[in-house]
Amino acid sequence: MLNTLEHLIKLARERKKNPIEGSYTNQLLLDKSLSKSKVLEEIDELIEAIEDDTNKIHEAADVFYHLLIYLEANDIKIEDVMSELKKRKK
Repeated sequence: MLNTLEHLIKLARERKKNPIEGSYTNQLLLDKSLSKSKVLEEIDELIEAIEDDTNKIHEAADVFYHLLIYLEANDIKIEDVMSELKKRKK
């Protein structure tokens, strides 16, 4: 499970350093407006899927992917987010 997340993080960082023409990930990393709109769109789709009891896992995966790319595009490291969550642990 964590390997998949680590792979996605590595992919985002690699694409950020070494863009690949035509890469959807690169489009999101370079166009912060697109990335933001995709995060908002995917969250709406997840909420709708949960309410309709359809495609919940698919939509949740989309949210994770787009949020991770959005964070990376804005120089927010997932390690810092995890550290903040750890501080909140009671």
